[in-house]
Amino acid sequence: MTASTPHQPASLTRRAALTGLAAGAGALAVGSTARTAAAAPTAPSAAPDPTPGAMQLFADPGFNFAGLLALGAAGMRASEVGEVLTAVNAINAAGLSEQTYTDTFRSWGDQLSAPPAVGRDGRGTPSQTRRFRSLRAAQYYAQALFYVLGTDQPGDEEAVYEAGRRAWDTFARLGTPAAVTARVPWGRTRLPLWFFRPDGPAERRPTVILTNGSDGQNVDMWTYGVSAALDRGWNALVYDGPGQGQLLFVEEIPFTTRWETVVAPIVDWLLRREDVDGRRIALTGLSMGGNLAPRAAAFEHRLAACVAMPGCLSPWLGFDEALRDIVTPDKEETNRVWNEDVVPELTPQEAFTVKKRFEIFDRKALRQARQGKVLTDLWTPAQVAMGLDITGIVGRIKAPTLVLDYDFEQFYPGQPREMYDLLRTRRDYVKLTKATGAQLHCSPMAPQQHCDVVFDWLADVLRR
Repeated sequence: MTASTPHQPASLTRRAALTGLAAGAGALAVGSTARTAAAAPTAPSAAPDPTPGAMQLFADPGFNFAGLLALGAAGMRASEVGEVLTAVNAINAAGLSEQTYTDTFRSWGDQLSAPPAVGRDGRGTPSQTRRFRSLRAAQYYAQALFYVLGTDQPGDEEAVYEAGRRAWDTFARLGTPAAVTARVPWGRTRLPLWFFRPDGPAERRPTVILTNGSDGQNVDMWTYGVSAALDRGWNALVYDGPGQGQLLFVEEIPFTTRWETVVAPIVDWLLRREDVDGRRIALTGLSMGGNLAPRAAAFEHRLAACVAMPGCLSPWLGFDEALRDIVTPDKEETNRVWNEDVVPELTPQEAFTVKKRFEIFDRKALRQARQGKVLTDLWTPAQVAMGLDITGIVGRIKAPTLVLDYDFEQFYPGQPREMYDLLRTRRDYVKLTKATGAQLHCSPMAPQQHCDVVFDWLADVLRR
């Protein structure tokens, strides 16, 4: 669809909205139609069912992906198998929808974040019990947060985030040792960070900076890095950048196309610490973080290694081609076609997907989504999404770089290999496969295996 052909058949205009931007460690789209990737340069591995048997929690692929992430996190104590499956059964029994999914997981978050019962000795529940109950609560709030815009209370988005944040902060505070918290300057605001250290003698240690995607929460960084780092005697740093966590849901600051400006002050902060080996600081990026981390590494040369999980050159290509074709250089015509031809055709489920996918790129779109409205200005957030293309930049990366890929990568198919081919530094490419249950974007059912691959590679690269 272009400005010269403003009126297209309803089937095409509706199809234009059936997409999700592959951007974070959460369900990335809803509806089976959202699984298309027509714009991808290379098709994913072909098979009749990438999540066979017990791996299918919900009939809908988007909800199923979210459920698999919650279930897989049990290996890192960030969920409980019985709790997740009980929630899944309740949602299916009530009728799968954004409303039932949000309500059910939010209720589990409320239950686990409440103070535990007093122990028999009268001294209260041990802190470790409360600590890991809080971690699981953070997981369940994160599950609810992804879908809250599709409920009858979309304005609850900030409240659900805050509940999950309180649970995460409780978990971080009750660690041994407690996580160090700080806020480092970035523009007119400050980036919140959590610095986790192993329990042991004070010494300079290798450190990994963990970069989230567009809709993952801090609990996902525990599952995909912090726990593994601590087990190996490493430090791990988790942070919220623009378009994420605190900055998005509270301060309403959308993504920036210059992620190096986000990482640089974090590296500055680390280099001032006596327990950080400044020669061994690595940067990882999960989901859309697989675009952000390489972007930062192309300009921030104090990094000793970079990992893209998976490699993503252009998040914009995660949108369906028909939707991308709506966006032309003409802002006025783009928005006219969007509002007159596309938006009236959207089903409620499709409207939710659009709201969720674009709230991260534009403050106005976020505010409209919280009011239950579909964004009226498509052109402005689309410019940010397009501006994240790093195809011409990854060749500048100097640090050794690992690019992960996955069987049935449903959001960035083909892009990890393309990124690997463009790198001009020491590089490695690893594909996680269905043979070991590690298929799908970010290996939702195999985070332990995922972390083994990443940290074994980092240990080799950063060895003294």
